[in-house]
Amino acid sequence: MASNDPSTDPAPEIGRLQAAFQAHPFSAHGTQWDQLWKESYSPWDRGGPSLALNDLLEQHPRLFPPTPGRKPRALVPGCGRGHDVLLLSAFGYDVTGLDVSETSLKDAVENEQRNGGEDVYAVREGIATAKGKVTWMTADFLDGGNELLKPGSFDLIYDYTFFCALPPEGRPKWAKRMSELLSPDGGRLVCLEWPLSKPLSSGGPPWGLVLEAYVAHLSHPGEEIAYNETGPMMESVPAEPSSGALRQLARIKPTRTFKSGTDESGEVFDFISVWSH
Repeated sequence: MASNDPSTDPAPEIGRLQAAFQAHPFSAHGTQWDQLWKESYSPWDRGGPSLALNDLLEQHPRLFPPTPGRKPRALVPGCGRGHDVLLLSAFGYDVTGLDVSETSLKDAVENEQRNGGEDVYAVREGIATAKGKVTWMTADFLDGGNELLKPGSFDLIYDYTFFCALPPEGRPKWAKRMSELLSPDGGRLVCLEWPLSKPLSSGGPPWGLVLEAYVAHLSHPGEEIAYNETGPMMESVPAEPSSGALRQLARIKPTRTFKSGTDESGEVFDFISVWSH
């Protein structure tokens, strides 16, 4: 599949992306994302599924407990064209691909019809016996009042280019929704941490990230976190986790990732982390 990777020419792409949001309050960002999809402008789309997620599921199956008697359920918020939704289906998950943009989900349906039969989406033998069901949903992930997203519904939630699409003011809601929707019985949140090399002070989206941002918000879901130019001010974050907190089970440097997660020599600087209640 053709790649649409902004790392090949980052300056003009990121400049336009930031300009689309600078003059708008966070409450209007959903509309802005949909407008970019309508304009067929999607530099964040990588043209295929996450290699890091694929390798994590294949190489570390013990991190993902079985769900006896039923298929496991997964959610990809901010799914875009749904590449990772189709990948999780190949691992046997019944997957919900969610995006605030109805336009992006039309692209996702077309992507499924056009590419769903490719080898990269073949059933993972030895892990799954059949593909899981795919459901597309237009919704605001941060809206806690959505009755279709029931608390504790998902055994796996995958986050990539969603957390980094949110300014710091949106991150408490992100953490709260992750905590609410993740199953307390072995549920796993998987985060491909990107862009770790970008300073938060340079603006977004995408907004620069550090490990401490995940730790601060997921250990205190829904709570406001004080920031400085680089990230959360950890000295102001209570040491005791809050109700609903998620803890980190593993943090792994993948051997394969998208080009945007590597330096000029090809060295990977992404990390992929796994969290649970």
